[in-house]
Formats: sequence, structure tokens, C-alpha cells
Amino acid sequence: MSLAPLINGKTLRGAGREPAVPFRIALGDGRELIFRRLLRVLPGKRIVGDADLNGRRVLAKLFVAEASHRHWLKERAGIEALGVAGIATPELIGAEILAEGGHALLTAYLDPAESLADVWASVSADPEGDGQAIALLAPALNLLAQMHRAGLVQDDLHLGNFLRSEGRLFVIDGDAVRAISPSKALDTEQRLGNLAILLAQLPPAWDSHQAELLAAYAGGDVDCRLPPDHLQQAVGRVRDWRLKDFLGKTVRDCTLFSVSRTMTRFAACVRQTAAVLAPLLADPDKALASGTLLKEGNTCTVGVASSGAGECVIKRYNLKSAGHALSRFWRPSRAWHSWREAHRLCFFGIPTPAPLALVEERLGPFRRRAWLISAFCAGSSLQAHLHADREPPAAEAKAIAALFETLCQLKISHGDLKATNLLWHEGRIFMIDLDAMVQHRTAEAHARAWRRDRARLLRNWPESSVLHGWLNAHLPPP
Repeated sequence: MSLAPLINGKTLRGAGREPAVPFRIALGDGRELIFRRLLRVLPGKRIVGDADLNGRRVLAKLFVAEASHRHWLKERAGIEALGVAGIATPELIGAEILAEGGHALLTAYLDPAESLADVWASVSADPEGDGQAIALLAPALNLLAQMHRAGLVQDDLHLGNFLRSEGRLFVIDGDAVRAISPSKALDTEQRLGNLAILLAQLPPAWDSHQAELLAAYAGGDVDCRLPPDHLQQAVGRVRDWRLKDFLGKTVRDCTLFSVSRTMTRFAACVRQTAAVLAPLLADPDKALASGTLLKEGNTCTVGVASSGAGECVIKRYNLKSAGHALSRFWRPSRAWHSWREAHRLCFFGIPTPAPLALVEERLGPFRRRAWLISAFCAGSSLQAHLHADREPPAAEAKAIAALFETLCQLKISHGDLKATNLLWHEGRIFMIDLDAMVQHRTAEAHARAWRRDRARLLRNWPESSVLHGWLNAHLPPP
């Protein structure tokens, strides 16, 4: 069997998002590291993968940017700080200089191991405050409290930075670990600010269960107790920042999204599905014509088509006339707006068919037709699913109450709340047709929009019907 090619840091800097594996790279002391599998790539900056060093399996991080020295030192310092504090983290095997420029950091490879984020995905659809979900979060929260008692913070807190292996929970990503006050516990505000980074990533419905989460964080240590009202404010600030950052990523090329721009076209796609959706994105009209037509109107055409990512809904936003085209030239297309709003709902954990891609025809800065591609949802509309002469079943009733309570908490209005735009699927209500959705800045603006949304939803059923009366009594007040 031939040896894997030997490359250097400069080659990796120009290798893009998918360097060919396997490959070898020489360390400064003459040893060679063999990369078998890539786990994460930041193009031109960092390569993370499953590698072999002298027959030992390691997790290897290569820092290949020209200014990589600072990040390499920071990562090593974070891992060492965790070790000094007695916080479980994969063993540091080596921090090496690459033979031809760049740096490597090697830690023990945990196998078997599972990310807490992956485990959370299996329970995230369960009701907020569910005991199983809290039991899953509790060890991470308590481990974070241990870090805080040791004067450490994790600036990139998310469930993906906790690994479970053979009954133990490990903190990873030393690059984001900072020693604010080594060997001295953080003060209350420092604890609150760091804990809020983690809790802000849970669905907003979990905000009402912060007492249980705080109890898991403290783990019976009275010195770890935190004021819940201050925590809620901190969570709100972090969530607002994360939302703004995430929505910005949906329309720029990054790890999560593949974005291309030319003088005549803009396309954004969830990177994970970019390859399999490429034929559809190259000619969305062809895919629309070959699929099943759901709606053909002056302003939009909707159909279902097959793709490498499964069945997709393609919604094309048409131009009715020259005047209509001129009115849309300077504004973001309705597809652009729906793309962002769908991702907003996904960010908050509110069910909506997964937004997969956005395509806009352009003439320089001017926008023309546009397409939105989403996953197909096989659910039935509430118009068809619910009966006017009876109250909704228990599961549907709970889902309706939870959905609109969350939307009102977040100050989100739909703008066209017909019952056909709410789908009952796998025990949840999915929202579709997000062209007019808005997250309002003020409670007053949302209150006006909610009155319209509420009235529109109630008009789906006769005012004298049992269902109308139930909804009027159980929806948030106007």
C-alpha cells in the first residue's frame, strides 16, 4: 500500500474546505502525523481531524494560518488550565511546531464518545422541563460550575463542546477557555454572564425552567446559587446577539452555509446539503416543472420535487408585470425574507420545514425572480385536522398553547395566520408561508400585529363553533 502524500502547512492553507485525506505532515522533531479523517476545517486557518502519531490515535488540530502562533498558544493554555483545575478534558499529548510552518496540538482521541449536542437532539422535541432532558443537561451545568469555582470561563459555550465517553463528561475546545482569576472563584456577574451563553442556546420555552437548571448548576453548593432574575436578563442579551450573528451567516459563505454571488445570480444553501442539491439549484425551474404542482398564481408558483436531499418544496416568487418588477428591484425578495425568517424559527426551536436554499436572479444590485427551497412537510393543515364542533385533542391543544405563548414571548407575528399555514406533523405544529413574518422591536408593535394574527386565526372557524370558543379562551389575549 502506497504512503499517504506528504504535505505542509502552506499547502493546507490553500486546500479549501476539503483537503484530500489521507495525508502526512511533518512535525518539527521529524515525526510524521498521518491524517485519516477530517472533523472540521476552517479554510486557510485550522484543520481538525482523526490522526495517527507513531501508532497512537490522536485528535489533531493543525494551525496553518500565517499568524497561527497566537491561537496555538491560547489553545494549549486553555487545556493546561483545565488540567490544573482538575476539570476533565482529553489528555494533552503534544503541542508541536510543524516542520514547514504552522503548529499542531495533539490530544487523546476519545473513543467511544458522543457530543452532548448530538444526545440533546434526541430529546430536544420533548416538552420543555422534561426530566430526561434536565438529567442530560445537569452534568454539563455542574461541570461548568466547577470551572467557575476554579476561576475559568468558556467563551464558546455550547453543548457540542461537551463530550461523553465511558460514563464521564469532558470539556473540549481549550481555545475558548480563559483563566479570569486562577484558583479563585468567579464573582456572581462573571458566573451569570458565562452561564447565560449556554442557557441562551436552549429553546425560549426553557426560560420558565431556569430554577431547575440553576439547581443542577449549583449541585447543592450554596455558594453557587445565582439570582434567577439577573440570569434571565443575561440570557436575553446573549440570545439577541447570537440571533443577529446567526442570521448574518445565512447569507454569507461560512461553515454552515455555502453562498455564491455573480452579477446575475445569488445563491445560499445549507452547506450540508449543497452537493446533493446542486443539480436542483442549477435549474430550479426545471425541477419545478418536473415535480408536482401545488399552486400556480401570479405572484408565486409552488411545487414538490425530488432531490438528493429527499422531497423538497420549491416556491418561485414571480414578477406580475414591469411595474411589479420595478417595485421589487431594490428590496430584498420575499424569498430572501422567508429564508431568514425560517432560520429565525429554527434558531428558536419553533417547528418549520427546514429551509434548504435560496436563489435570486439579479442584474447587478437589482433583484428579479427568486426561489426558496425547503424540506417537504407531510403534515395536514389545522384547517383539515381540527373539527369545528369539538375542542382540539389534548396533544394538539398543548401544542397550540405552547406555540403561541412562545411566539408572543419572542414578539413574533406571522402576518397571514390562516389555518392552512399551520401543519400538524409528528406531534408538533409547523409554521409555513413566512413571507410576512416579523420579529418586532417593541411590545406595542407586536401587540398590534398579534391582534391581527389572532383575529385571522379565529376567522378560520365559525364564531359560534366549539373550536372558535376554545381558541378564543386559550390563545394569549389580544
